[in-house]
Amino acid sequence: MNRLQADLLLLVASVIWGTTFVAQKIANGHIGPIAFVAARFAVATAFLAPAAIWETRRHVRTGNALPRHDLLRGLGISLCLCTATCAQQIGLVTTTATHAGFLTAAYIAFVPFLTWAVARTRPRPPVLLACAIALYGAWLLADSGTRLTANWNRGDAIILGSDLVWALHVTLVGHWRGIAARPFLLSWMQCAAAAALAILTSWIAEPTSWDALRPILPEITYAGILSSGVAFTLQIVSQRHTPAPEAALVMSLESVFAAAAGAVMLGDTLTRTASFGALLILVGAVLVEIGPLLRPRAVR
Repeated sequence: MNRLQADLLLLVASVIWGTTFVAQKIANGHIGPIAFVAARFAVATAFLAPAAIWETRRHVRTGNALPRHDLLRGLGISLCLCTATCAQQIGLVTTTATHAGFLTAAYIAFVPFLTWAVARTRPRPPVLLACAIALYGAWLLADSGTRLTANWNRGDAIILGSDLVWALHVTLVGHWRGIAARPFLLSWMQCAAAAALAILTSWIAEPTSWDALRPILPEITYAGILSSGVAFTLQIVSQRHTPAPEAALVMSLESVFAAAAGAVMLGDTLTRTASFGALLILVGAVLVEIGPLLRPRAVR
């Protein structure tokens, strides 16, 4: 697989993730946020199990056993996914699908710093500029374009806080190549760990009946099979060929699809100032990648 093919797969994943914000928002009207996380990842775990078993058996037949440290790394990645997804779903209780999509995209600002911490690659000045632009755009968007104060919507603040965990997830998937070489197993591990933790938490804090789940079975199925099962697997496969900053750039486009889906299906709207904030997030994301392209031209 070449870089272009990997980026196209990430684009497909971004479309799925962006439209899933609508399903997540609808589900919050019927059950608690953690209960929905538990349901979607339980579906994803069952969906991915056959592929994970096939992949594991294939490696066993070739004598390629999974080292213990790779297993522990997979559990660490799984914990990141569970934490970020739960925070995102809780944030969606009090914010819109459009805002959630754009705010989630702001995690791209953290990826260069985490890559520096993990891989010892120092961020370039254009990257720092892109981070500042993206975070300022998130501030405008989270304040709904009304005033620049710290009184953000609670859901906006929670989702913005989850960006650091999403960024860590992207960084670790790209850095820990051993476990990422088994995409079906890693994807299944992520979903299984998230399902187990969310089921336990929802059983204690958000007891849910079958009657409450029945109206949102389409949303649970879409988020479970496509968003959790297919899209996260595509991410793992693609990041073997695409560096973390570029992968984060492509995946941040989920915000565009979230805004489109929110406008068409939920009637979400953005003020002019909030739209400008959303634009700044995308500008910051683009600068992360085009900065290195501009510098050689300036030298010449």
